[in-house]
Amino acid sequence: MLNIWILGLCLNLITGYFFEHSESFPPKVYTVEIKGMEFLPAQIKVKKGDTIVWINKDIVVHTVTEEKRKAWTSSLIPIGKSWKMVVKESSLYYCTLHPVMKGQIQVQ
Repeated sequence: MLNIWILGLCLNLITGYFFEHSESFPPKVYTVEIKGMEFLPAQIKVKKGDTIVWINKDIVVHTVTEEKRKAWTSSLIPIGKSWKMVVKESSLYYCTLHPVMKGQIQVQ
């Protein structure tokens, strides 16, 4: 009888954990290209915990910086290189070297 109770408890813990965290499995990786002085796509919809990789395919260096509070920023992203970040919240971002370059992350 005790074995059945322990088995039931284990199943409840496992399935409860799975259903509680099922929205975050598996995290996805999204790509934003930096090309022609633009972030492509300029708007991206992701889930909390997903990763965004910015790839610099332009002819100059760029940065990626959260706009409102400067909560996060990349270092300089050289031509042909990339920078990645795990998303925590929705935010607007821009390139500090070229402030007309803007993008938006929407967390669903």
